[in-house]
Amino acid sequence: MLQELLSEHKIILGSQSPRRRNLLKGLDIDFESCTIDADESFDPNMDYHEVPEYLANKKSHDFSKELSKNEILITADTVVILKDMILNKPQNRAEAIDMLTLLSGEEHKVVTGVCIRSSDKTRLFQDQTRVRFHKLTTEEICYYIDRYQPFDKAGSYGIQEWIGYVAIKEMIGCFYNVMGLPLPKLYRELKNFIND
Repeated sequence: MLQELLSEHKIILGSQSPRRRNLLKGLDIDFESCTIDADESFDPNMDYHEVPEYLANKKSHDFSKELSKNEILITADTVVILKDMILNKPQNRAEAIDMLTLLSGEEHKVVTGVCIRSSDKTRLFQDQTRVRFHKLTTEEICYYIDRYQPFDKAGSYGIQEWIGYVAIKEMIGCFYNVMGLPLPKLYRELKNFIND
C-alpha cells in the first residue's frame, strides 16, 4: 500500500489549486501544501506536448527551500491543446469567451505534466485525456463564464462544473486528469518513485 510506503516520508504538494489539493486528499495520504510562485512562460517553439512536464519541472525547481532527505515534492501543470494551439488560463472575460468558442463542437486534449522530486531524484510524467464538446451557444458560454468565473483554469473550463454536465459529448482517458491531477497514474508513479 502506498500509505505504508510513505510512512517515513513527508509529502508536499506545490500547488495553489484547491482542486489539486482535494484530489490528492482522495488518495488517503498525508501531505502539506504550499504555493509556489513560478513563472509559467515557455518557449513558443517548444513542442506543445512537452510544455506541461516542462512547467511542472519549472514549478518544482522554484520551490523556496531545499528538500530534506525524507521530503517528496509534487508539482503539476495542466494545459488544453486544440489542434496546434495551447489554451492556457484566460486573462479576461473576452479571452475566456474566445477559448470556449474555439472548443465548442471540437475535440481537444487535456495534458497534465507532473514532477515528483526528492533531494536526490526526479521523476517526470504526463497523462492525456481526449475531450469532445457539444456545440455551445454564445448564451451558454457567457452564462458559464459569468456564473463560474473560470479564469484560473486552462482552456477556461472546469469539467467538474456546470459546463462539464452540459458540454461533454465524449471523453477518452482519465477524468481526474482533466481536473488537474491524474490520480491513478500518480498513485503508481509514487509507488515506483519510492521503490526505485
